[in-house]
Amino acid sequence: MWSIYRKELNSFFSSLIGYMVIGVFLLVTGLVLFVFPDTSLLEYNYATLGPLFDLAPSVFLFLIPAITMRSFAEENQAGTIELLTTKPLRDLDITLGKFLASLTLVAFALLPTFIFYYTVYELGMPRGNLDSGAAMGSYLGLLLLAAVFVAIGLWVSSLTQNQIVAFILGAFFCFLVYSGFDYFSRLPIFVGRADDLVAKLGISYHYASISRGLIDSRDLVYFLSAAALFLAFTLVSLDRRRW
Repeated sequence: MWSIYRKELNSFFSSLIGYMVIGVFLLVTGLVLFVFPDTSLLEYNYATLGPLFDLAPSVFLFLIPAITMRSFAEENQAGTIELLTTKPLRDLDITLGKFLASLTLVAFALLPTFIFYYTVYELGMPRGNLDSGAAMGSYLGLLLLAAVFVAIGLWVSSLTQNQIVAFILGAFFCFLVYSGFDYFSRLPIFVGRADDLVAKLGISYHYASISRGLIDSRDLVYFLSAAALFLAFTLVSLDRRRW
């Protein structure tokens, strides 16, 4: 697993992919949070990082599928996936190695955003007038959200040989799992508490909960289970070679 992890991470940073991911994420968030007047943190009357954590999932909807689209699609197209399977590696090792490498790249993209945290912390009146607990909870929520999106992206990439198709389908399924259930719950076909149960199936419900700074075990179980489910789908997709 770790050999695949190192190989994938090296491929990210030996090309422009890793640097572009980090640069695009910082550029978009920096412009929205400090340049555009309608969303600038400098225009707020209180210290908050809320706009960052509201914006980041929307950026991840496109950024993470762009990271994962090549994971298996490129291997399938080039035929190197068969070469990997001839080595003493299980499908689980290959999947987890690629999963952890992609998640590490997302974590690297998040690290520089602590500059935003420090800036807001220093600009607060009085200094430090920032809910650090909620901010740390939101960062944890973003990492868990990224884990689910990466798992979805890997699953979709394992289904096709075309990277563009993998990107489009990955973005679609990430959006569906993030916001789709919330939209479905508003349909008038649900009665009683059924709409609330449907909303709880979506990521946005649990992400909003953990972003308040209160880490609930139910939210953690949801994110870990969702990531594990899509990784299991990936293993099933890879196992098609033997069918």
